[in-house]
Amino acid sequence: MTSSRKSGSPNVFRNPMLAFGLALVFVIYLVRLMVDQQRKEVSVPVEQDDQPALEVYFTRPGSGGDRQVEQALAAALDGAQRCVDVAMHSFSLERVSEALLRARDRQVALRVVMESDSMDWEIPQRLKETGIPILGDRRETLMHNKFMVVDDTEVWSGSLNWTKQGAYQDHNNLIRIRSPYLAKNYTLEFEEMFLDDMFGANSPANTPYPFLTIDGAYVETYFSPEDGVEEKLVSLIGSARQRILFLMYSFTSDTLAEAIISRAESGVAARGVMDAEQAVSNRGSEYDRLRAAGVDVRLDGSQGQMHHKALIIDGNIVVTGSYNFSKNAATRNDENVLIIHDQEVAAEYQKEFEEIYAASK
Repeated sequence: MTSSRKSGSPNVFRNPMLAFGLALVFVIYLVRLMVDQQRKEVSVPVEQDDQPALEVYFTRPGSGGDRQVEQALAAALDGAQRCVDVAMHSFSLERVSEALLRARDRQVALRVVMESDSMDWEIPQRLKETGIPILGDRRETLMHNKFMVVDDTEVWSGSLNWTKQGAYQDHNNLIRIRSPYLAKNYTLEFEEMFLDDMFGANSPANTPYPFLTIDGAYVETYFSPEDGVEEKLVSLIGSARQRILFLMYSFTSDTLAEAIISRAESGVAARGVMDAEQAVSNRGSEYDRLRAAGVDVRLDGSQGQMHHKALIIDGNIVVTGSYNFSKNAATRNDENVLIIHDQEVAAEYQKEFEEIYAASK
């Protein structure tokens, strides 16, 4: 009886090493296929409707235009159909609370995480009484985030606490980004706090889509302290070739001050504005050190707080979120950071910078 197999050809069934090798090649192929597929998913711009993928808002203290921010948040909540997650340091905006209650009445699933020290305020207590679940961090460190995820498709972040002072008296920024992948990043971070009771340094570094392209903008997502944000900011500042602009409520990080001074000494134009009260009274403030090194840093001239946490590099890159340039932000507090590579977004933040800089002392 003859075999159809040619004489001398390998029999994989009788050669375990060969069979193992072929199986390994097949597994590697599947893994690469899965990785390639994931890369395709996160590198292709997310399909959008007629609304822009990225929208930026700035408060306008004393001008009446600041109401737009509260109205925008309320409108986003009124448009929610399935679920809303909110991680907010403090909360006292009436229109936003009313929008949350309307969402509850529509059977939208609502979850809130807050800084425990702010939970005794009137509005959080009122929301809890209506059955909206609110979890406090119950720790000495701050749950300092200010973000919201709507319907697993859009993220609101920035420097704005949902307070009357934040929206109507202070300088703040708010950014809305429509991307289900970015929403996954923030939802996972939210659930680590809300479901797993993991805050601060206990939070794992496991962001599923840290690098995204959203409607042409390259967006990096980081959470602190687990993602080593300070080191990433040092690297970003070190990459500056033309100019560094910053608006910073609290600046006490020696490491970030050194990075800015180093680039300024190399010929990069560096300018900044800090909150006047924080710069003068906060022990460890880098204001005097930066000025002594020749960096053009000024004190804000507004009556309220200059509460931004924003960095603009070379007119192309913006850093925003809840992260002050401080040791607590780097090592203790719960913070979120977005690094957005986009000229149009950078231009909006630069315009805000120039207005605050022009009014500074």
